[in-house]
Order: sequence, then C-alpha cells, then structure tokens
Amino acid sequence: MVLLFYFSLFFIFYAYFGYPLALMAISLFRNHNVKKGGITPSVSFIITAYNEEKRIREKIENTLAQGYPKDKLEIIIASDCSTDRTDDIVKSFMPDKSYNIRLVRAQERKGKEAAQKLAVENAGGEILIFSDVATILKPDGISNIVKNFNDSTVGCVSSEDRFIDPDGKVSGEGAYVKYEMFLRNLETKVNTLVGLSGSFFAARKEVCNDWASDLQSDFNTLLNSVKIGLRGVSDPDSIGYYKNIADAKKEFDRKVRTVLRGISVFMKSLPLLNPFKYGLFSWQLFSHKLCRWLVPFAMIIAFLSNFFLILDFFLASTSTLASGIYFYAFIFQAVFYVLAFGGIWGNRFIGKNFLKIPSFFVLVNLSILNAWIRYLRGDRLIAWEPSKR
Repeated sequence: MVLLFYFSLFFIFYAYFGYPLALMAISLFRNHNVKKGGITPSVSFIITAYNEEKRIREKIENTLAQGYPKDKLEIIIASDCSTDRTDDIVKSFMPDKSYNIRLVRAQERKGKEAAQKLAVENAGGEILIFSDVATILKPDGISNIVKNFNDSTVGCVSSEDRFIDPDGKVSGEGAYVKYEMFLRNLETKVNTLVGLSGSFFAARKEVCNDWASDLQSDFNTLLNSVKIGLRGVSDPDSIGYYKNIADAKKEFDRKVRTVLRGISVFMKSLPLLNPFKYGLFSWQLFSHKLCRWLVPFAMIIAFLSNFFLILDFFLASTSTLASGIYFYAFIFQAVFYVLAFGGIWGNRFIGKNFLKIPSFFVLVNLSILNAWIRYLRGDRLIAWEPSKR
C-alpha cells in the first residue's frame, strides 16, 4: 500500500508537472524555434459542416474576409450529408467567381473525418487548413498560420484557442488553458507538439495523403507528420476564437468524445512509442497523452491506498510520523474532492474562484475515466454532432 500510495502521487505529479519541468530543462540546450517567412503558397481552406444552417453563412463570410491572396485560396465546404439548408446557403455564395468556393457533399453521413477526407481528395492547395464552423478568425488568420511552413521541418501547425463570452468579448484565459499553451510552446521549442487544436490547424498536402476517415483528424495529422520525419508546432499568432459551451453537461460530453477519439488514435499508433525509431517524440507521446489519460486511475489508487494505510495504523493503535503524514494527506484529498464536487454540482458556488481549479481538474479526469470505460466497452465515435455554442 505504501508503494502504491507514493507511486500514484508521483505519477500524478509527473503527468502535470514533471513532464513540463523536463521539457524546460531540455529547452536550455535544445532550441528548435520555427523559422517563419512571408510565403504565399496555394491554400485549400476546408470547413466541415453537418446541419449548420444557423452558422455557415457567418463562417463563410469570415473566411472571405481573410487578407490572403484570392488567386492562391480555395474554400471547400465539406457537407457530411446535411439535411437542413446548409448546402443551399453554401451554393448561394458560389456564383460569385471572385472567390473560389466549392461544395463537396458526402452521399451518406459517415462522420467528420470522412467528410474531411472527401475535401482532401478534392483539394488542390499545397497547404490544407482545417477549421470548424464555430471558429472565427481574424483577417490575418490564414496568412499567419501559413508563415510557419517556411520552415522545412514543419509538417503541421496548431492554432491557439480563445474563448468568447456571449456578449462577444474575449474571455480571460483559465489556468488550464494557460498551462496547455505554455506546454505547447515548450514542445515546439524542444521538438514537436503531441496534438493540434481541432478547431483550426494546417498541414502540408503530403501529410494528409494517408487520411484516415475513422480517426480523430487533429491528433492523427500530427502523428502522420512525425511518421514522415516532420514535426508539429504551435503558433501563438494564429488564434481561433469560439464561444464557450454554456451547458455544463454538453461540455462534459464533448470532453468525453474528444478523449475517446484520442484513445482510439493512440491505440492504433503504438509503434510510435518506439524510442529507437522516433526518439524524443516517443517519450513526449507517452508523457503528454498516455500518462495524462491514466491520471484518473492514479487518483483512485492514491485515495484508496491512503485510506487503507490510515485504517492499518488505526487498527494497530500506533502513532508515528508516517501515520501523521498519511492522515493529513487523506484529509487534504477529502477536502479537495468536497470542494471539487461542490463546485461541479453546487450552482451557487460554481463561480467561486477557489473552486474553479479543483472542479475543473476533477471534471476533466471524470471525463477521461468515462472515455476509458466507453473505449473498453467497445464504443467508437465516427459520426459527430457539432457542439452548439
């Protein structure tokens, strides 16, 4: 029990703090910052849509407002067999020949990645940019993300996410978002990212040749880049703006779907854990993805082993320094979870700052645990329902 207790605590610490600290140490003597340049290759801007009649017009207009050369930009809307007015709205833009807008429609609904594959097969650009309907870009969004491909080592580029409040104002970044962006910047400097922002990312056409129609595209695109000797980078100048999901239940379900799809990609990419072939990336993949996804189990082990250690000292009627450590550790865990669940379920406390971090931490790990249960049960997500924001 002692070994289980301390190992589980170390595992949680490593997943969230040890890995970033190791990256910081490596970054002291390893610097692979991106060599950006003012290039204008041909670009295919791919928007995947399913029943988006309420938002597709705004998305197209936002894309048309981009400051990228018109003769180098084609806009492809991939409709996943939409049954509403999405396709008709797209077609209403097509008569304007000053822009190259095309609609590709799946004959049956097979999911986001299948629709993206259809678009990739019809794309003529050297660089493919993928963006969700709900994501809004500044006029220099395309130009900024393309600059990264001046660096010949770059295979794909991830944007940074910004949340927008219902009144249209950019929300303040939460601690978790700041942590993730910090981690991405370290990974970019040291070697490569381990994942991309699915709402807005770009890749070279050759990276997308082996497109999987049943695997999470943002994660799989990064892995495809690594397989052909390229890397993924994060660009702080490329920002995707989108609204928060107001419904907490829908946000939880979205997290479960994201992790479940990520686990599916990971399990089909286990050879990438071979350090003799993929070097530093194998350690990154293990640390950033697998360790993070195993934290819920470590949390359960830490709590249960702590409980049995206290019980053992109580039954033995002994009082030592170790028993005191285990007692206070258990009290800390108990208080932490009470605060966390109070923040999750106690609506009148949810906005309290001191509850946000424990609540979010527990909620994220509950979603990961839920995703593992669904994965082991045989659930696989292909078709998708866009989150309503």
